Amino acid sequence: MRVTALVAAAGRGTRLGEPIPKAYVQLCGRSLVERSVAAIERSEAVDDIAVIVSEDMMAYARELFRRAKSAGRIRSDVEFIVGGGERIDSVWEGMRRMPEDGVVLVHDAARALTPPGMIARVVRAVVGGSDAVIPVVAVADTIKEVSGTVVTGTPDRSSLRAVQTPQGFRLPLLRRAYEEHFGRPADEALHATDDASLVERLGEPVHVVQGDPMAFKVTTPLDLALATQIAEEAESTEFEISGE
Repeated sequence: MRVTALVAAAGRGTRLGEPIPKAYVQLCGRSLVERSVAAIERSEAVDDIAVIVSEDMMAYARELFRRAKSAGRIRSDVEFIVGGGERIDSVWEGMRRMPEDGVVLVHDAARALTPPGMIARVVRAVVGGSDAVIPVVAVADTIKEVSGTVVTGTPDRSSLRAVQTPQGFRLPLLRRAYEEHFGRPADEALHATDDASLVERLGEPVHVVQGDPMAFKVTTPLDLALATQIAEEAESTEFEISGE
Protein backbone atom coordinates (compact mmCIF):
# COMPACT_ATOMS: atom_id res chain seq x y z
CA MET A 1 0.00 0.00 0.00
CA ARG A 2 1.72 3.16 -1.20
CA VAL A 3 2.00 5.97 1.34
CA THR A 4 2.09 9.61 0.22
CA ALA A 5 2.67 12.57 2.54
CA LEU A 6 1.15 15.95 1.72
CA VAL A 7 2.97 18.73 3.56
CA ALA A 8 0.85 21.87 3.84
CA ALA A 9 3.15 24.89 3.41
CA ALA A 10 1.06 27.40 1.46
CA GLY A 11 -0.12 29.58 4.36
CA ARG A 12 1.30 32.95 5.34
CA GLY A 13 1.40 32.40 9.10
CA THR A 14 0.87 36.05 9.97
CA ARG A 15 0.64 35.41 13.73
CA LEU A 16 4.32 34.53 13.75
CA GLY A 17 5.14 38.10 12.75
CA GLU A 18 7.96 37.18 10.34
CA PRO A 19 8.54 38.93 6.99
CA ILE A 20 8.39 35.64 5.04
CA PRO A 21 5.75 32.87 5.06
CA LYS A 22 6.00 30.71 8.15
CA ALA A 23 7.06 27.49 6.40
CA TYR A 24 10.32 29.16 5.30
CA VAL A 25 11.32 30.60 8.67
CA GLN A 26 14.54 28.95 9.80
CA LEU A 27 15.55 26.98 12.86
CA CYS A 28 19.34 26.79 13.09
CA GLY A 29 19.76 27.36 9.36
CA ARG A 30 17.03 24.97 8.18
CA SER A 31 13.49 26.03 7.32
CA LEU A 32 10.43 24.61 9.05
CA VAL A 33 9.25 22.92 5.87
CA GLU A 34 12.66 21.38 5.22
CA ARG A 35 12.78 19.97 8.75
CA SER A 36 9.25 18.56 8.36
CA VAL A 37 10.17 16.78 5.13
CA ALA A 38 13.38 15.43 6.66
CA ALA A 39 11.42 13.96 9.59
CA ILE A 40 9.03 12.24 7.17
CA GLU A 41 12.02 10.75 5.35
CA ARG A 42 13.57 9.50 8.59
CA SER A 43 10.33 7.75 9.54
CA GLU A 44 11.03 5.30 6.68
CA ALA A 45 7.26 4.83 6.43
CA VAL A 46 6.47 7.09 3.45
CA ASP A 47 7.02 6.42 -0.26
CA ASP A 48 6.28 9.84 -1.79
CA ILE A 49 6.34 13.40 -0.47
CA ALA A 50 4.54 16.39 -1.97
CA VAL A 51 4.90 19.92 -0.58
CA ILE A 52 1.96 22.24 -1.17
CA VAL A 53 3.11 25.83 -1.63
CA SER A 54 1.64 29.13 -2.73
CA GLU A 55 2.21 30.08 -6.35
CA ASP A 56 4.34 33.09 -5.46
CA MET A 57 6.71 30.90 -3.38
CA MET A 58 7.07 28.06 -5.88
CA ALA A 59 10.44 29.13 -7.30
CA TYR A 60 11.77 29.84 -3.80
CA ALA A 61 10.65 26.42 -2.53
CA ARG A 62 12.18 24.57 -5.46
CA GLU A 63 15.52 26.30 -4.97
CA LEU A 64 15.40 25.70 -1.22
CA PHE A 65 14.98 21.96 -1.68
CA ARG A 66 17.49 21.81 -4.53
CA ARG A 67 20.12 23.17 -2.17
CA ALA A 68 18.96 20.90 0.68
CA LYS A 69 19.27 17.84 -1.54
CA SER A 70 22.65 18.94 -2.87
CA ALA A 71 23.87 19.32 0.72
CA GLY A 72 22.53 15.89 1.68
CA ARG A 73 19.89 17.21 4.10
CA ILE A 74 17.05 15.85 1.93
CA ARG A 75 17.12 12.57 -0.03
CA SER A 76 13.74 12.54 -1.76
CA ASP A 77 12.66 13.96 -5.10
CA VAL A 78 9.96 16.14 -3.57
CA GLU A 79 6.95 17.06 -5.71
CA PHE A 80 5.65 20.62 -5.49
CA ILE A 81 1.96 21.47 -5.83
CA VAL A 82 0.37 24.91 -5.98
CA GLY A 83 -2.10 25.26 -3.12
CA GLY A 84 -5.42 27.06 -2.86
CA GLY A 85 -6.68 30.02 -0.89
CA GLU A 86 -7.32 28.02 2.29
CA ARG A 87 -5.62 24.97 3.80
CA ILE A 88 -8.57 22.77 2.88
CA ASP A 89 -8.28 23.87 -0.76
CA SER A 90 -4.56 23.11 -0.74
CA VAL A 91 -4.99 19.57 0.59
CA TRP A 92 -7.70 18.93 -2.00
CA GLU A 93 -5.33 20.05 -4.75
CA GLY A 94 -2.78 17.56 -3.45
CA MET A 95 -5.23 14.67 -3.29
CA ARG A 96 -6.44 15.29 -6.82
CA ARG A 97 -2.96 14.39 -8.06
CA MET A 98 -2.76 11.12 -6.16
CA PRO A 99 -3.74 7.60 -7.35
CA GLU A 100 -7.13 6.12 -6.57
CA ASP A 101 -5.98 4.07 -3.60
CA GLY A 102 -3.26 4.07 -0.98
CA VAL A 103 -2.55 5.95 2.24
CA VAL A 104 -2.31 9.71 2.54
CA LEU A 105 -0.68 11.62 5.40
CA VAL A 106 -1.56 15.28 5.80
CA HIS A 107 1.08 17.15 7.75
CA ASP A 108 1.55 20.80 8.72
CA ALA A 109 4.97 22.17 7.82
CA ALA A 110 4.81 24.25 11.01
CA ARG A 111 5.16 21.07 13.11
CA ALA A 112 8.83 21.00 12.21
CA LEU A 113 10.08 19.00 15.20
CA THR A 114 7.62 16.12 14.83
CA PRO A 115 9.49 12.91 15.70
CA PRO A 116 9.91 10.38 12.88
CA GLY A 117 8.77 7.62 15.22
CA MET A 118 5.42 9.31 15.71
CA ILE A 119 4.96 9.62 11.95
CA ALA A 120 5.66 5.91 11.53
CA ARG A 121 3.15 5.15 14.31
CA VAL A 122 0.37 6.88 12.38
CA VAL A 123 1.25 5.03 9.17
CA ARG A 124 1.34 1.64 10.92
CA ALA A 125 -2.12 2.23 12.35
CA VAL A 126 -3.62 3.04 8.94
CA VAL A 127 -1.88 0.19 7.14
CA GLY A 128 -2.96 -2.07 9.99
CA GLY A 129 -6.63 -1.45 9.25
CA SER A 130 -7.73 1.87 10.76
CA ASP A 131 -8.93 3.98 7.84
CA ALA A 132 -8.56 7.30 9.70
CA VAL A 133 -5.90 7.93 12.36
CA ILE A 134 -4.86 11.05 14.25
CA PRO A 135 -2.11 11.56 16.85
CA VAL A 136 -3.30 13.12 20.10
CA VAL A 137 -1.92 14.26 23.44
CA ALA A 138 -3.70 14.83 26.73
CA VAL A 139 -4.92 18.34 27.52
CA ALA A 140 -3.04 19.83 30.47
CA ASP A 141 -5.12 22.99 30.99
CA THR A 142 -8.68 23.29 32.21
CA ILE A 143 -10.88 24.16 29.21
CA LYS A 144 -13.84 26.54 29.42
CA GLU A 145 -16.71 27.05 27.01
CA VAL A 146 -17.34 30.79 26.70
CA SER A 147 -20.03 32.93 25.14
CA GLY A 148 -18.95 36.55 24.94
CA THR A 149 -17.47 37.24 28.35
CA VAL A 150 -19.41 34.55 30.23
CA VAL A 151 -18.35 30.97 30.95
CA THR A 152 -21.06 28.54 29.84
CA GLY A 153 -19.44 25.23 30.73
CA THR A 154 -16.37 23.27 31.74
CA PRO A 155 -15.83 20.07 29.75
CA ASP A 156 -14.37 17.05 31.52
CA ARG A 157 -10.65 17.35 30.81
CA SER A 158 -10.09 13.60 31.11
CA SER A 159 -11.90 12.99 27.82
CA LEU A 160 -10.28 15.87 25.90
CA ARG A 161 -7.28 15.53 23.62
CA ALA A 162 -5.22 18.01 21.60
CA VAL A 163 -4.83 16.90 17.99
CA GLN A 164 -1.57 16.96 16.04
CA THR A 165 -0.36 16.01 12.57
CA PRO A 166 0.38 14.05 10.49
CA GLN A 167 -3.13 12.68 10.20
CA GLY A 168 -3.36 9.48 8.20
CA PHE A 169 -6.18 8.13 6.03
CA ARG A 170 -6.99 5.56 3.43
CA LEU A 171 -7.15 7.80 0.40
CA PRO A 172 -10.65 6.81 -0.82
CA LEU A 173 -12.12 7.76 2.57
CA LEU A 174 -10.50 11.19 2.76
CA ARG A 175 -11.34 11.89 -0.86
CA ARG A 176 -15.00 11.04 -0.17
CA ALA A 177 -14.99 13.34 2.87
CA TYR A 178 -13.62 16.23 0.80
CA GLU A 179 -16.06 15.62 -2.04
CA GLU A 180 -18.92 15.70 0.45
CA HIS A 181 -17.61 18.92 1.94
CA PHE A 182 -17.20 20.73 -1.38
CA GLY A 183 -20.56 19.45 -2.54
CA ARG A 184 -22.42 21.29 0.22
CA PRO A 185 -23.79 24.82 -0.08
CA ALA A 186 -21.48 27.42 1.42
CA ASP A 187 -23.79 28.03 4.39
CA GLU A 188 -23.75 24.31 5.26
CA ALA A 189 -20.01 23.74 4.86
CA LEU A 190 -18.20 22.64 7.99
CA HIS A 191 -15.56 24.99 9.35
CA ALA A 192 -12.99 22.22 9.63
CA THR A 193 -9.71 22.98 11.38
CA ASP A 194 -8.37 19.51 10.57
CA ASP A 195 -8.97 16.77 8.03
CA ALA A 196 -10.37 14.32 10.55
CA SER A 197 -13.35 16.64 11.14
CA LEU A 198 -14.51 16.02 7.58
CA VAL A 199 -14.30 12.26 8.07
CA GLU A 200 -16.22 12.53 11.34
CA ARG A 201 -19.01 14.32 9.49
CA LEU A 202 -19.39 11.25 7.27
CA GLY A 203 -20.08 9.22 10.41
CA GLU A 204 -16.89 7.21 9.92
CA PRO A 205 -14.73 6.32 12.95
CA VAL A 206 -11.50 8.21 13.54
CA HIS A 207 -8.94 6.34 15.62
CA VAL A 208 -6.22 7.85 17.77
CA VAL A 209 -2.60 7.00 18.49
CA GLN A 210 -0.27 8.58 20.99
CA GLY A 211 1.11 11.90 19.82
CA ASP A 212 4.24 13.63 21.09
CA PRO A 213 4.92 16.97 22.81
CA MET A 214 7.63 17.65 20.23
CA ALA A 215 5.01 17.78 17.48
CA PHE A 216 3.80 21.19 18.61
CA LYS A 217 2.84 23.72 15.98
CA VAL A 218 4.98 26.83 15.53
CA THR A 219 2.35 29.58 15.45
CA THR A 220 3.53 32.45 17.67
CA PRO A 221 6.91 34.06 18.41
CA LEU A 222 6.98 32.14 21.70
CA ASP A 223 6.56 28.85 19.82
CA LEU A 224 9.40 29.83 17.50
CA ALA A 225 11.66 30.68 20.43
CA LEU A 226 10.95 27.30 22.03
CA ALA A 227 11.51 25.42 18.77
CA THR A 228 14.78 27.29 18.21
CA GLN A 229 16.04 26.39 21.67
CA ILE A 230 15.14 22.73 21.17
CA ALA A 231 16.78 22.61 17.76
CA GLU A 232 19.96 24.27 19.07
CA GLU A 233 20.20 21.83 21.98
CA ALA A 234 19.55 18.86 19.72
CA GLU A 235 22.29 19.91 17.31
CA SER A 236 24.82 20.73 20.02
CA THR A 237 24.37 17.31 21.64
CA GLU A 238 23.80 15.38 18.38
CA PHE A 239 20.52 14.25 19.89
CA GLU A 240 18.02 12.85 17.38
CA ILE A 241 14.32 13.37 17.97
CA SER A 242 12.92 9.90 17.31
CA GLY A 243 9.58 9.82 19.12
CA GLU A 244 9.70 6.11 19.89
